[in-house]
Amino acid sequence: MANVVLEFKASAGDSEPQSRPVLIIGQQTNLHKVAWSLIKGKLQPVVSKEIWQAALGALNPNPTDSCPLYLNHAAVAAIPSRVSRHNSQSSAHFVSRLVRSCLPGGNNRCIVMVCERSDVFASSCAIARAFPIFSRRSTSSRRAEKKHVTVEFVIVGQESSHLDAAELECLSNAAHGVRMAARIVDTPCNEMNTDHFLDEIKAVGTELGITPVIIRGEELKQRGFGGIYGVGRAAEHPPALAVLSHTPEGATQTIAWVGKGIVYDTGGLSIKGKTTMPGMKRDCGGAAAILGAFRATIKQGFKDNLHAVFCLAENAVGPTATRPDDIHTLYSGKTVEINNTDAEGRLVLADGVVYASKDLSADIILDMATLTGAQGISTGKFHAAVMTNSEQWEVACVRAGRSSGDLAHPLVYCPELHFNEFTSAMADMKNSVASHVGPWKVLWKNIVQCSYIW
Repeated sequence: MANVVLEFKASAGDSEPQSRPVLIIGQQTNLHKVAWSLIKGKLQPVVSKEIWQAALGALNPNPTDSCPLYLNHAAVAAIPSRVSRHNSQSSAHFVSRLVRSCLPGGNNRCIVMVCERSDVFASSCAIARAFPIFSRRSTSSRRAEKKHVTVEFVIVGQESSHLDAAELECLSNAAHGVRMAARIVDTPCNEMNTDHFLDEIKAVGTELGITPVIIRGEELKQRGFGGIYGVGRAAEHPPALAVLSHTPEGATQTIAWVGKGIVYDTGGLSIKGKTTMPGMKRDCGGAAAILGAFRATIKQGFKDNLHAVFCLAENAVGPTATRPDDIHTLYSGKTVEINNTDAEGRLVLADGVVYASKDLSADIILDMATLTGAQGISTGKFHAAVMTNSEQWEVACVRAGRSSGDLAHPLVYCPELHFNEFTSAMADMKNSVASHVGPWKVLWKNIVQCSYIW
C-alpha cells in the first residue's frame, strides 16, 4: 500500500473488472438505492444485474459483511446501517477496515463509495487511512511503478448531485494530510528525528509560501523554554520549537494549534520497560496531525489567522538527561519539580501553549498530543479525549469528530479540585501525581497538570 496514488474523481469512468478491479462499499440500505445504470459500467460484462441484486440480498452486516461479485476482481461490502450515538454515522472505522481487507489487488483499482453527502468527508478520510505511505519492506523498495486507486462517490439521499471540483479538491487535501501524518508517525526515529521533522515543516512551509520560525537547541534555554529544552537536551539531535503562521488580510480572530512532537520517548531516566517502549516513535502524533491539518486548511483558503506550533524533542537517556528532582523554569515563568521524566508531554506543551498565548496572541488555543496511555482506558481506542474550559468548544469537538470520523469524547473539567495533587515544597508544582489510583484518575490528573502548568 506504500506506493499507492489515491485520486478522488466525480466519475471514475467505466472499465470491466478484469482491467480495473473494483470494490463497492456502503450501507446496505444505500446500496439498494443505487440504480444499476450508475454502476453497471464498472461491473459488466462479467457481473450482471441479477448477480448484483443477489449479492446485495446475501449481505448480512454484523457489523460488516462483504460478498465477491466476480473472482477476485470485484466485490461489494456493507457497513452498519445504524450506529450508536457516540459513533460517526459514516462508520468511518469500518470503512477503513473493509478497504484494507476487501479491495482487490492490482495496479489500477477503483473504489465506489455509496453514501449520503454528509458522510463524504469522513468516508474519504477513512479510505485514505487504509493506504499508509511509509514502508521499508524490501519488496516495496524494488517496485518502481506506482499503483493507482481511483475513488468515486455515489451520493444517495436528498442531495444526490455529483461532487464538484472544489469538493474533490477538499477531499484530496484532507486525504493528503491524513497520509502525511501517518507517514511521519510510522517512520522510526532513526529516520524521523527532530532534524527530519523540521525538514517536513520547512517543506510544507515552502509549498504554502510560509517561512517557519524555528527556535532550537541552546537558544531555547536562553529564551526561557525550559520545558522543551529540558526534555530534549540529552538527545543527539537538539529540541526545537517551530511555528508556521498563516496571517491573511481581513482575519477576525487568531487560532493556534500546538502539537506534541516527541519523536521518540524512552521515558528518560524514568525509563519505560521493554514492552511499553516499542511504538514510542508514535509520540509525535499530535505534531504530525497538526502539520497535515495545517497544510489542508491553508490549501482550502482559511480566512483567519492560523498558527501551527510544533514542540519537538526526543526524550532520550544520556549524561545531560533531566533527572528526577531537577527543577525547570518554563516559558510561563513557573517552576516545575520533576518527579517523573516520563511525564514529558505536558512540559513541552506548556511552553508551546504559553508561546501561543503570549507571543502569538491567540484567541483560541488547541493542543493535540499523545499525552498518556491512560486515555485509551478512559475514552477507549477509538475516541480522543477532549478537555476544555469552553463548553461551546467541547460540543464543537465532539460534533466535528462525528462529522470527520475522528471521534472525540469529553472529560470532566474541574481542575480546582485537583491542583493540590501537584504541590511541591521546592517549586511551583511537580510534574506528576504522587499516587496512581487508577487509569481514569491518572488521565484526569495528567491533563489537570497541563492546565496548572499553563
